[in-house]
This record gives sequence, structure tokens and C-alpha cells, in this order.
Amino acid sequence: MKEYVREKRLKTRSEAGTLALAQMISELLAAPKIVVLTGEMGVGKTTLVKGWVEALGMGRAGEVTSPTFSLMHEYTSKSGKKLYHLDLYRLETERELATVGLEEIAEEPGALVLVEWGEQFASVMERADAVIVMEPLEGDERSFLLRWTDR
Repeated sequence: MKEYVREKRLKTRSEAGTLALAQMISELLAAPKIVVLTGEMGVGKTTLVKGWVEALGMGRAGEVTSPTFSLMHEYTSKSGKKLYHLDLYRLETERELATVGLEEIAEEPGALVLVEWGEQFASVMERADAVIVMEPLEGDERSFLLRWTDR
């Protein structure tokens, strides 16, 4: 398993808090990066991406949806920077993963790649620059454990 040199623990109390937290995380984990978002179904991984897209000026949070069935959504800023949001939940093998094109998009200069369910694949975890572990607490509260390396 990859060793991460930095770690930060955070907590939010609501969906709005998670959206706001994405602003800070977007500055902390600036592109180029591959970030794996882990946590059980419904913990708010896509909500975090919504806030991240908005924080980077690539769209409004309400326009961001889960790519569960399309596997990937792409967002572009006015300056041409790209954020890719992948959801690998429905994939089972490395061969299926290869069809998504993660290798190619990860090589794009300045690309930020946010991957839900990436922990299912050793190849994704080996390439990841950061992991965000999300856990539900009481009600709408969530805990976040960020682990990352500086590139």
C-alpha cells in the first residue's frame, strides 16, 4: 500500500458544510492529482465533488451528478483546466477499468481526477496522489480523513 506523507481530519455537520469543505480541499489538493474518494454508498462522495467543481469555477453544484452509469463526467474551467469525476462502482475487473481511459486522462497536464470506488482496484490506488475517507456520523454529520503526497 502506498504511503502518504500528509494527513488531515475534518468534519462537517450538513450537506452545505460538505459543499463548503470542498473549497478548502480543492486548494489543499490542487491539480494535477488523482484523488480516490472512499466511503459507503450515500456518504456524500458526489456531494464533495459538487462542491469541488463549483469551487474551481467549472460549473454549479446543482449541475453535477453521479457518473454511476456513464462512468465518467468531465468539467472544464474557462482557462481550460479539467476535472474528471469517475465512478467505478459497477466495474469488476482491471480489464473493464482499462476501457475507461484513466491512464490517458491522468497523463493530461493539469488534470484533476476524482475517483469514487477506486479502492476496488490496486492499479488505481498505486497511482493515487491522495485518498479521502468519508464516514457517516450522527444525522448529516460526516468525518473526512485526507491522506496525500506532495507531487
